[in-house]
Amino acid sequence: MTQHSACPLCGEKNSSDFAQDKFRNYLRCQTCLLVFVPVHQHLDRLAEKKIYDLHQNTSNDPGYRSFLSRLAIPLLAKLAYPAHGLDFGCGPGPLLAELFMEAGHQVDLYDPIYANHPNYLRQQYDFITCSEVVEHFRQPDVEFANLFRLLKPLGYLGLMTKMVIDAAAFKHWHYKNDLTHICFFSRPCFEYLALHYHCGIEFIGADVIIFKRLD
Repeated sequence: MTQHSACPLCGEKNSSDFAQDKFRNYLRCQTCLLVFVPVHQHLDRLAEKKIYDLHQNTSNDPGYRSFLSRLAIPLLAKLAYPAHGLDFGCGPGPLLAELFMEAGHQVDLYDPIYANHPNYLRQQYDFITCSEVVEHFRQPDVEFANLFRLLKPLGYLGLMTKMVIDAAAFKHWHYKNDLTHICFFSRPCFEYLALHYHCGIEFIGADVIIFKRLD
């Protein structure tokens, strides 16, 4: 049994064992249903960055462009022109931002490793994109509070992340095998966030979530 601690998303202290493999334990909050890796099993920052540096996604890769378009296309359809956005967790190759700039929008880039521009976290945006990022959050409660703070009223937050289905599927899920992935979300997690931050929410396909701030 794992020593349980407060859920890093909602703060409740009612997590239970959900799964285990040869590398890590996985707990699930009984309130918001977040599945998470205990803090003592997180990689240190240096080991984490070494894995990120192995990513080979480039802007001229048509497959990567098609992948990111699953978020870009529906979010672009909602934006007034021109809009000012933030690509949060853009990584070393910010193709997602390029897709929005190609459509005539302005996009700032922020990433704690590859584009550490804290001045961009001191303003508000019409839209924020966050693709394949939230599963890396060490403190998702803090990170989401910051993201919604950065969003203008009636602004949009667009996420891409794979979602948990159930324990049986999780056991064989490739997504958990990336040791930089430490938080695993499901629809109830995002519905909790929408209620907590007074947002509308839309699920598109299997891995796209769009919030709209309502005030």
